Amino acid sequence: NKHIIFYIDMGRFKFKDEQDYERVRMEAEKFYVTIGKVRCPYFACDVVFNSKGMRHLKFKANRQSRSHKDQYSRLKLVNIAPEILRLSRTVQDIWIIKRFEEQKINKRWEKILKEVSYYEFIAVLNSIRVKVIVNEVAGGEKHFWSVIPFWRKDKNISILGLQSDNTEYD
Repeated sequence: NKHIIFYIDMGRFKFKDEQDYERVRMEAEKFYVTIGKVRCPYFACDVVFNSKGMRHLKFKANRQSRSHKDQYSRLKLVNIAPEILRLSRTVQDIWIIKRFEEQKINKRWEKILKEVSYYEFIAVLNSIRVKVIVNEVAGGEKHFWSVIPFWRKDKNISILGLQSDNTEYD
């Protein structure tokens, strides 16, 4: 039964304790710096895994730290995000907003109003349903933004999970 397999897989992301969190964080950071970039068929170009993506896994957009429980599930999924992007030929959602972005102009950092696009890819890999988000600031490169366990409440069995309709903060 798919629901039972899915339920068991959810347990992989259950926050245990601070020691386990530190182990997962260190492994994810070590792996993340080895990725560099991944060719995504949907874009027909590379998606860069830079420091912005890792920072977003740990902090919300307003630079407020995510709880260790929230970081834990995202960090546990970092290792499958590149594979999902390598395989993705379709996008599930595109969200475009205008917001102020920091940009270096004449050796000074300034905030400039830019169009920012978020591309959402949803996939099931290794029996795990995951949402991977790619960010693109107008005039810039596409880069990995986030990876999220993509769970919903199932009406047939009692499974609760993570999901938000606010892509910028996911």
